[in-house]
Amino acid sequence: MKTELTTLAKRTLLATALSWMCSAASAHELTLDECLEGSEFIKHAAMSRDYGIKREDFLERMHADIMAIQQFPPQLRWFVQDDADAALLTGAAERVFDSPREPGAHESDFLQTCSAQVAQSADTGVAAADAAADAPPPSASDR
Repeated sequence: MKTELTTLAKRTLLATALSWMCSAASAHELTLDECLEGSEFIKHAAMSRDYGIKREDFLERMHADIMAIQQFPPQLRWFVQDDADAALLTGAAERVFDSPREPGAHESDFLQTCSAQVAQSADTGVAAADAAADAPPPSASDR
């Protein structure tokens, strides 16, 4: 009985540690609403460019805003809940100035890229759920 309790305690501790590491390492999964809002932001960045704002001024302000936003807990932030979100948005804003096109074209590109990430996250989640469902139940010797 004591050996079984020790084994159970070790497994519980290991499961807790693995769960914590997985949640700490996992990236924020974007939603379609966030993609739509991000694409509007990128469209407005292109419109700002067309109205004369300089690349350095826009990106400097954007970086300052991201730093300010990151002072809040991730769940209270819009879009830049992690570094990957910030990189996606910043990269798209840089392209607005580095490869100028019509605002709608930048908006569409961002929406397509972001939506692809949403779909990839959904596919990964479905695959993980399928794998868990296909896993055999624990045997008596595992308990």
